[in-house]
Amino acid sequence: MTLDLAIRALLSGVIVAAIALLGKRSPAMGGLLASIPLVSTLGMIWLWRDTGDKEIVADYVGSAFWYFLPSMPMFLLIPALLRQGMNFWLALGLGCLMTIILYLITIQIAARFGIRL
Repeated sequence: MTLDLAIRALLSGVIVAAIALLGKRSPAMGGLLASIPLVSTLGMIWLWRDTGDKEIVADYVGSAFWYFLPSMPMFLLIPALLRQGMNFWLALGLGCLMTIILYLITIQIAARFGIRL
């Protein structure tokens, strides 16, 4: 592992861990920080730093937008399932499965409009 990759992994991990710890103290604040596209933003920064290519970064950001849309229902399904008493891991698994299915549907629909994901 290169030093650059190690720094990126450490920084990204620290951010995720800090959000999780904050979420224990204040679920609303943790949710707010988790909703900020930190991973996408870090990805943009690392991609720009590595390539300096505006087109690659623009394609990355555009794709992130289209993939964000089908992931949103997961954030409604999981809390609903948990509040109905479902096991956490099963609720998480179903939320992730639904998201994967919605990703595949999104790719098909986007292709019909000339958007390549």
